[in-house]
Amino acid sequence: MPEAARQEELHPRELAERRRRMLVTSLRSVFLTVFVVVGVIAMLGGEEDKALPLVEGWSLILGFGVVLAVVIALIDLFTPRKKISTIASVFFGVLVAMLATFVVGQFIDLIVNVYSIQYPQFISTVKVLVGIALAYLSVTTVLQTQDDFRLVIPYVEFAKQIRGTRPFVLDTSALIDARVVDVGETGLIQSPLVIPQFVVGELQTLADSRDRLKRERGRRGLDVITKLQRSALLDVSIDDTPVAGKAVDQMLVAFASAMPAVIITTDLGLTRVARIQGVRVLNLNDLANAMKPSLVQGEQFSIRVVKPGEQKGQGVGYLEDGTMVVAEDGGEHVGKTVLLTVTNMVQTSAGRLIFGRISDEGDEAEIESGGEDDLPTPSYEPPKVGDGVEPPTRPRPVPHGARGLGRNPRR
Repeated sequence: MPEAARQEELHPRELAERRRRMLVTSLRSVFLTVFVVVGVIAMLGGEEDKALPLVEGWSLILGFGVVLAVVIALIDLFTPRKKISTIASVFFGVLVAMLATFVVGQFIDLIVNVYSIQYPQFISTVKVLVGIALAYLSVTTVLQTQDDFRLVIPYVEFAKQIRGTRPFVLDTSALIDARVVDVGETGLIQSPLVIPQFVVGELQTLADSRDRLKRERGRRGLDVITKLQRSALLDVSIDDTPVAGKAVDQMLVAFASAMPAVIITTDLGLTRVARIQGVRVLNLNDLANAMKPSLVQGEQFSIRVVKPGEQKGQGVGYLEDGTMVVAEDGGEHVGKTVLLTVTNMVQTSAGRLIFGRISDEGDEAEIESGGEDDLPTPSYEPPKVGDGVEPPTRPRPVPHGARGLGRNPRR
């Protein structure tokens, strides 16, 4: 397959990552070439009568160049994912250390001049050691408190995640649920989606489980991650930041609190724990319930009672979207369609419950098939009184399927 066709099949994010790697490799080659050329030029320029016109001390230049190249290469290779916040913190700490070292050096020079101290080597060593100590303290202090510097220096932040909208952190239950893919495809999610590495590890553990149900859930979660990464409308990243903790829920709350971020989940227990610790949570069940059409108290609608309820006399039915409806005194109407009047609604993260009572019209509308409009009209018309004919004493025929019309057993 040609290279151009292969690149067209790649996701735009994967293609951008490949181009970035190629650019970094090219830059490494260029800088290595420049480094070697500068080193060779620095060592040349000695006496022309020698076979190799090298300057005096060329071995020191060569040794220093090799050591510096090895150190830089190790730093570059062992830090493949460099964060701008960490780099900025290090440079800021070094800058503060240089300023502090200059001030301390001026103070030391003043003391030397006043007291006429005659140990220049000792004074120089003291300045260097003080500078190294201040650099260490400055860099470590900034790294440990980088999130607090936005309060000290206006408009300066070292944590990228704090700027703009908060990212969404997906947990295991949200990935297995898979509704987040459909929500993302609508274009509603504008914030970055972050999946911690320990969540991916938990899904991998489930996918390798011997239990068939757990194995299917784990594989579905991994498939959802792949779909999210291939979506052109979403910004998805896998974060491998180490987080202290034994349980995944505990690590997830700590991870979201440190960013800070919003957790997307369907786990009711995780929702409660996160809110207790002050972490914002978006429960997909709450989102789904919020998108359902609302009913007001007193509104009437038809519902088919499918089974008895937990309480005596109650009946249970379901709307088309799966919402459970509890009908008072509906136990005797199982298998029938009744007209229900809404009396109360309960909204929870587990779902929405609608409570209602069977209206009087509902008792008259109970039919096993069809509706009132489908009922046949009676063909019998009693004779009029006063024409010499007594009214008939036999009852008026009742159409089939409309038994009980005109009377209410509870009245």
